[in-house]
Amino acid sequence: MSTSKKIFIALAVVFILVALFLWWALRGSEATLTLDETTGTDPVLAEPDPETIPTIGAVEVTGWGEGEAPQPADGLTVNRFAQGLDHPRVIYAMPNGDILVTQSNRPGALHGGAIANFFADLMFDRLGATAPSPDQLILLRDADGDGVAEETHVLRDDLASPSGIAWADGKLYLANHDAVLRFDYEEGATSLTGAPEKLMDLPPAGNHWMRNIRLSADGTNLYVAVGSATNIADGGMDLEEGRAAIHEIDLESGSNRVYGAGMRNPNGLDINPWTGELWTTVNERDMLGPDLVPDYMTNVPIGVHYGWPWVYYNDVVDERVEDRMPQFLTEYTRTPEYALGPHVAALGMAFTKEGARMGEGLGQGVFVARHGFLYRYGGACDLYGCTGGLFDEFNLWLYSGILMLGSIAFVLLGNQSLVWWATLRRRGWALPDLSV
Repeated sequence: MSTSKKIFIALAVVFILVALFLWWALRGSEATLTLDETTGTDPVLAEPDPETIPTIGAVEVTGWGEGEAPQPADGLTVNRFAQGLDHPRVIYAMPNGDILVTQSNRPGALHGGAIANFFADLMFDRLGATAPSPDQLILLRDADGDGVAEETHVLRDDLASPSGIAWADGKLYLANHDAVLRFDYEEGATSLTGAPEKLMDLPPAGNHWMRNIRLSADGTNLYVAVGSATNIADGGMDLEEGRAAIHEIDLESGSNRVYGAGMRNPNGLDINPWTGELWTTVNERDMLGPDLVPDYMTNVPIGVHYGWPWVYYNDVVDERVEDRMPQFLTEYTRTPEYALGPHVAALGMAFTKEGARMGEGLGQGVFVARHGFLYRYGGACDLYGCTGGLFDEFNLWLYSGILMLGSIAFVLLGNQSLVWWATLRRRGWALPDLSV
């Protein structure tokens, strides 16, 4: 046998072995608990199963064909509001009906464990999440009210992985990954010129780089959600300074403070119209198995701590965390109000407001965007239209008075009883609307 033939055979064997290893590593272990069991006010918490290589399951995201649309819950209809967008991240409804959208992607490399990040990057690349960030703020306008945006205007294209949007009294607030900005902006304008005022520097980038914002009910304060840089402070707590928290900016004085802490990745923000409290959705930690830890939504009293990275769900200690836990932490750590299931990647949220006309059973509650993520495979997902652990349909279902939306990035309740949401597709993005 010739030397070249031996080399070819050796390379083929190595290739096959690597392929088999990747297949085994990416398949991981399957979930054993149903989503029902890990959702609600008293979720089942499985025994932790620490992983070196994360359980990953992903499907190819193809989007809808011509004439196709998501299947809504009974009594609702859905249509495509806009399409051909480039990574829409946050959507915001102006009082006049204009829809503002930030188009954004992550600003840099992942932080934390090299092995976990290697496999996560493989899946992110497959899902289109490693493309350059568009860094735009755009305006969509449905001038004739037919449910389809006829106008698209790029308001700004010099941003830095932008996400959160808020507006009041001629001032537009926007969160880049590294700062909160304020612009002068009159409702209805199709351009956003002038230099912004920086209200606050933010810890930049990190694995959870999205920065959502929400004005207080009286418009005097701005809340800013900042996720952790890593899964469980893998790079040490110095790297997590100012992260895994919600900040409050006093808009008159310009001062800021940490409003709530210990939340690995707070994302959706809204004011509960019945209590006046700030609420948030939180993505909990990974690599404890497909059944842990349930993401959640909860209220955020001032000064609250939800335990990350040391504990979850009040008093369950995560033994993987190397940094020393603060003394008496479990005596004041708060239990989340409502579990949303493990690895569902709960993102945007929007409470129904007074006068909502979404139909029977949808008049009082909260809409939650459950994006679906990599670290859950098999099991309960099949009950909810999942394939291989990720939502590949955009079905809506009602569970315990809450409308859950799968595989989406953000949701808002706008004028005329409409709900908009932004969705990731393999070949571009769509921003449809949902109406009665």
